[in-house]
Amino acid sequence: MTGTPDAGPIRVLLCDDDPMVLQGLRLLLEPAPDIEVIDEATSGEEAIDKCIARSPDVVLMDLRMGGMSGIEATKRIKALPRSPQVLVLTTFDTDEVAVRALQSGADGFLLKTSPKRIAESIRSVAAGDGAFSPKTSRQLAEHIRSGYSPAQARARQLVAALTERERAVVMRVGEGMTNSEIARALHIGEATVKTHLAAAQGKLLANNRSQVAVIAERAGLLA
Repeated sequence: MTGTPDAGPIRVLLCDDDPMVLQGLRLLLEPAPDIEVIDEATSGEEAIDKCIARSPDVVLMDLRMGGMSGIEATKRIKALPRSPQVLVLTTFDTDEVAVRALQSGADGFLLKTSPKRIAESIRSVAAGDGAFSPKTSRQLAEHIRSGYSPAQARARQLVAALTERERAVVMRVGEGMTNSEIARALHIGEATVKTHLAAAQGKLLANNRSQVAVIAERAGLLA
């Protein structure tokens, strides 16, 4: 499910186990006329319940919480019949947490040290374009290159089934481009981009463009 700004503001559920962080996120998002914080959750379990009860467009998900982790909560939320987009917030050190978040179905990820990008990223994932912190993307790419050889082999096998145009679209998704940016870069219509991306997602067994980006990196398309 994606947000539809023409029909009203993007409805956001905040999920973090730190009350001060929740308060800060509310204050940060309040000035945005196209974003409405509809509720808060302080645990993964509560986030799932409130997704079912409130049907947000976007969940802003902390990954590291007591009890159910944000990764597990994301996986369960994305399995809901009408799942919202999930934008995860992470400090991303050197472990595999961001990779696991994307594998769980997250639609984007952002460093907590990038507060100015949060509203922009919410709009991006609500529109179906995904969102990636540049610093996190670089770290993720390096992390994948450093030790995911079985996954790399699988990614290359999946990418081999793409047409030339689908591969071009996938490469640009991996570079963090939006659909409109891809359309301009390839001199095709945005609807055509969406068609190629949908076909590519099916061939790559990817649930969203975030997973497409990971597969593109693993397969070496961004080298």
